[in-house]
Parts: sequence; structure tokens; C-alpha cells
Amino acid sequence: MRRRIEIGILYSRQGSYALMSEACYTGAMNAIAQVNDDPALDIELVPVERDPKCSIDLYQPLCAEILRDTSARHVVGCMTSWSRKEVIPGLERAGGTLWYATPYEGFEASDHVVYTHACPNQHLLPLLHWAFDRYGRSAFLTGSNYIWGWEMNRVARDVITAAKGEVLGERYLPIGDTAIDHMIDEIRASRPNFIVNSLIGSSSYAFLRAYAELGRQDSYFRADTCPVLSCNLTECELEELGEAAEGLISAGPYFRGQVGWPDHPKQDFGSSLEASAFFAVYTLAGLLSRSPQAETAGLADLLASSEAAKAGIDAETHHTALPVLIAQVEGGKFDVLEKWPALAADPYLSRRSRVPYARWPNLTVVK
Repeated sequence: MRRRIEIGILYSRQGSYALMSEACYTGAMNAIAQVNDDPALDIELVPVERDPKCSIDLYQPLCAEILRDTSARHVVGCMTSWSRKEVIPGLERAGGTLWYATPYEGFEASDHVVYTHACPNQHLLPLLHWAFDRYGRSAFLTGSNYIWGWEMNRVARDVITAAKGEVLGERYLPIGDTAIDHMIDEIRASRPNFIVNSLIGSSSYAFLRAYAELGRQDSYFRADTCPVLSCNLTECELEELGEAAEGLISAGPYFRGQVGWPDHPKQDFGSSLEASAFFAVYTLAGLLSRSPQAETAGLADLLASSEAAKAGIDAETHHTALPVLIAQVEGGKFDVLEKWPALAADPYLSRRSRVPYARWPNLTVVK
């Protein structure tokens, strides 16, 4: 007899960043189906779905509703860092856990969150160091006006200036805002070596379409001379962007056509968002299976198991060791340009050795 375990699914399926959220939803639901068909597992996962519709005001009450009105103690969901931070206090009060499957800006290690996608030492830092030697060290920074954009650009600014580069401009838009003409005008005037794009959803789509048009007007603003770099744009948004995505360079732990996600090498995922959410659910199922009452155990106890270590989840920070890939859109799909093996997460950027191929200054001991 399989134990029935309810888990929360908290993804927005409509709204300004719904394409990204839908990819995570697909990965989570596919994992639930596979778990329920897996004879090696003694549990049946029952999804409890809520749709915040990309409204920041709905995440906290809907998460609280799941934890209050059902037996679910684990919630897979949230897309933006804003929404993640909104639900954490409720998770703390209810003793719940959020499985967060989206790239994020780091500088967090909650006792009630497991982070299954990449943090800056696994996406932004490798991407910047890779770009410096190829394009130069002057950048223009864009971002959505919330913690993801602020923190990504703060880290980017620190890394660029430490490498003796220059930030020529830094501009933000509210989530969902598509008024990007002023950004394009400033980029045209400043002529950076590359752009770091930390916009999300419809804001990012409007920006990339406008930048593609700028490239048609001025050949300097094309991928071979002034590319757009991203740490959050994946295959799930390429159809929406069409030709405007051509030349975009992105960093992440997985791109379609690669050799699977950690622990699922034969699985073909549509994007890293889908893969990360699948990994979150399947890993959770492995931690709960063959262990009666594990669904009510504390997160520290679950992550102390050999199953969690095998999955690459650090019991101290709750972050996941992940490969680092850099890829460029060509012909409507991502082609991988550079790849490093699984890299331990360093959410507080405290260990230089956790940045692959970073060129740190040589220090000389002076007596």
C-alpha cells in the first residue's frame, strides 16, 4: 500500500512571466507522474495546486492556505525572488519547506527553502569572466525593479569593476513594464562591450526585440560585437522571442539536448526550469520514500540523509551542486559554447575557488 502524500504546487500559469512559470509547472507535474508510476517508491504524491497569476499579493496567502488547509508540508513553487521572500515567514510559522527551482541572486540560506537551480557563482560569475576576454570589460546593466535585478546588477558591478572594467549604465523597469526606449537610447549612446539583461518576462521580451532592431540599424549592436548576456532566459521563451533571441548568450545548469540533469541523465527536458522543478519533486520523493512519517520531519533531518548528499544538496546551505554551461541562441536553439562539471553552490560568494576559470590577481608575499 502506497502512502499518499500531498505536496503544494505554487506556480503562476498566467501573467507577465507565465512562460517561465509554466515550464517549472510542467517539470513538477511530470515528476509527480513518474514518481507515482515508479515501483521502487512506496509513496503516491498528490498535488495541491494554487495559481497566484503573477500577482505578488497572492503568493503568501495561497501558500498559507496550502499549509493550513491540507496535510502538505512541502511546496514546490514561486518564480521570482520577491515571491519566495513573501512566503518564507509563513513557511517558518507552519514548519513547511519551499522547493525553489529558479535561478536566483544568492545571499540567502533559509532553513525552510531548498534551492535546486543556480546561484551567482554557478551562473553570473562564470558568464562574466568568460565574456571579459572575448568582448571586453565595459557593460550596461538592465534589470527588473526588484531583488533579482538589484542584486544581480550589484554583483555584476562588483565583478566588473574588480576586473578593471566599467559599468556605463544601469537601468530598471517594474515587472511587466515594456517602456524600454530610454534603455535603448542610453545603450546606443554608451556603446558598451556587452549588456547584462536581468529583466524578466514581458519586460525582457520587449527589450530584446528593441535591441534586435537597434542591431539592424547599427551593426555594432549585434551578437559578435556587443552581445546580450542572461542568467535566466531559457528555451521556454524562445518561441515568444523568435528572431529577437538570436545571438543571446545565457548561462545555466542545463540546455536542451545536453546529457540530462544530475541524477536523470537520460531525461530530456525542455529547459533548465523544467529540469530543476522535476529534480526538486523527484528528490523530495526519494527523501520521503521508505521512511514512514518523513513528510512531517524537519528539513534538517531530511537533508542529513545520504539520499540528499547523493543528489548534490548541501545540508548546510540547502543549495545544489550543478554543472555550469554557457550557450548562445543560433537558429532558434541554444548551442553550448562552454561547459564545466558540477560546481558546489556558494550563495554568499565567500570562496573564490568556487568560480570556474576566474582570473584572480596573483598576490606576492612581501617580507
